[in-house]
Amino acid sequence: MTSTRSLIRRAALGTAAVTAALVLAACGSDDGSSDSGSGSGSGSAAKDSASASAEVTAEAHNDQDVSFAQDMIPHHQQATQMARMAESRASSSEVKDLAARIEKAQDPEIKTMSGWLKAWGEEVQEPMPGMDHGMDHSSGSGMAGMMDQEDMDELMKASGKGFDSMFLTMMVEHHEGAVEMATTEKEKGRYGPAKKVAEDIITTQNAEIEEMNKLLGKG
Repeated sequence: MTSTRSLIRRAALGTAAVTAALVLAACGSDDGSSDSGSGSGSGSAAKDSASASAEVTAEAHNDQDVSFAQDMIPHHQQATQMARMAESRASSSEVKDLAARIEKAQDPEIKTMSGWLKAWGEEVQEPMPGMDHGMDHSSGSGMAGMMDQEDMDELMKASGKGFDSMFLTMMVEHHEGAVEMATTEKEKGRYGPAKKVAEDIITTQNAEIEEMNKLLGKG
């Protein structure tokens, strides 16, 4: 009996010692790994997640955004070229005022879109010397409303009321093409600022189309 009691006592003491050791180990693990795990590990993960989110927000764009900027830049460049002709060739103060507004609106957009392309590592088309680079959208450029070189040469030779009529007729077509391109960007683009510029183009140029049609006696 004494032997049995002694064995039971030893077993109980051994179990208590093991339990105490396990409790101490758990406490030590909580103190150490908790600080390094939740304090360092999860904090680092949160920072990584925030950085990734910021990067996506800053750079989220798709092929449509790139195409929109690459096409709209030369489209705007041609419009501003036409607008500058009006300064010395137009006879109507309304046409001169409209041309000045077109140039004022589109020059900053050219700079903005060029900035996007550079940030994305995409090609930026530089204007040719004198910007007298008419592009024929029917011959594969894919840009609606662009005048070909023959059109631009004709406009360059015109003056007075003849210029006014030709300018307005050509610019209506040009604006309609820009609205078409901007509508595609608004529907299919991903980059927020590009979609906002597209929306501004649609609003502004539709209003100018209406204004030009009235000057042409169509409104």
